[in-house]
Amino acid sequence: MTTVLLILVALGFVSIVIEDIVHIDKAKTTLFFGSFAWLLFFISPPTGLSHEALMESLNENLLDIATLWLFLMAAMTFVAYLSGKGIIDNIVNRLLPSQISERKLMLLTGLFAFLFSSMADNITATLVCIAVLMNLNLPAQKLLRYLVLVVFSVNAGGTALITGDVTTLMIFLANKVAIPDLLLLSLPAASAVAVLAVMLSFGLNGEVHIEKQLQTTERGDKVIATLFFATIVGTIGANVAFGIPPVLCFLFGLSLMFMVVQFTNKDEPILEYIRKIEFDTLLFFLGVLLLVGMLKELGMLAYFPALYDVLPPVAANYLVGLASALFDNVPLTAALLNSGIEMSLAEWLSLTYSVGVGGALLVIGSAAGVIAMSKVEALTFGSYLRYFGYLLVAYSVGFVAVLGLGALL
Repeated sequence: MTTVLLILVALGFVSIVIEDIVHIDKAKTTLFFGSFAWLLFFISPPTGLSHEALMESLNENLLDIATLWLFLMAAMTFVAYLSGKGIIDNIVNRLLPSQISERKLMLLTGLFAFLFSSMADNITATLVCIAVLMNLNLPAQKLLRYLVLVVFSVNAGGTALITGDVTTLMIFLANKVAIPDLLLLSLPAASAVAVLAVMLSFGLNGEVHIEKQLQTTERGDKVIATLFFATIVGTIGANVAFGIPPVLCFLFGLSLMFMVVQFTNKDEPILEYIRKIEFDTLLFFLGVLLLVGMLKELGMLAYFPALYDVLPPVAANYLVGLASALFDNVPLTAALLNSGIEMSLAEWLSLTYSVGVGGALLVIGSAAGVIAMSKVEALTFGSYLRYFGYLLVAYSVGFVAVLGLGALL
């Protein structure tokens, strides 16, 4: 049965790759294979697993999924409202000149995504960056390059902060690294983003013309925009100070948005914005997480600590980063921390970087990539894979930079 389940998981991931060939929406196929695998997991469980253990496994995975679902729903509703009111358009028109070179825009996109994801979470940063880029009306092939940079940059941006990436927080809580050491990781991560931005700029010699059409922003909409920013800042602060899960803060921020609109413009159908979010994105997210959860339950992650028995820690860390493009980096990091591996500070920093950034090597390897692929039709597994060489070079440059940084500590 384990073999059958692994085949189903593999078919689920293959269905994403061949979506353009079979013309079946990846949200449908991933949900089918993910839920089917879990059904068989209950019908014929591995030896020794009781029904209670099966329920505990399912509930644990569903809790992770529900948390991400609700967070994504709240963030997407905020962005849908701000986009619908023209606030994002206005921000673009105010911040960018009426004409900018494509290469300069590439560098600014990487910098903005990197810095914004350092302050916010990857999901929110990706949604905002996609909304900004879509408003520029770029040709599909050029838009792909910017989206690839966004996915990589938002993954790199949170690596150096315990609030920016769950795996960074896990390694910090295990007393493997200190906050001052982590903050220095922003330099190698930023260098990786810069390298990728330069490589993706090759062949871009045109100019981007931005039509300045500032829309009138109502006072209530300005309040909502301020509330969105306050929710992001409050989420970080509440998580650091009280350990409050980000999803609670974003749901509270969403409820405040509903109340503000209720008292400033009762005629605004605010709940309609929930219906405007792309539920195919949420269903695709659900299917992918079910597949990844099944890999975890089948014990596939238990094989990775064995890498450190046959390879030097630095080489193993590099490969673990590559593996995080397919396996969820949170349980992968947990498996490594629980294995009792002994490493130096420099080696732990390299692992922090690799599991934080490595997921961007494949479009299905991170929440940012999954969301981007669901929201932009031109971005598929295959189209993203064409830039794998660039991504691997950028990832490797950052990894080497981390090793150089560790040698100085």
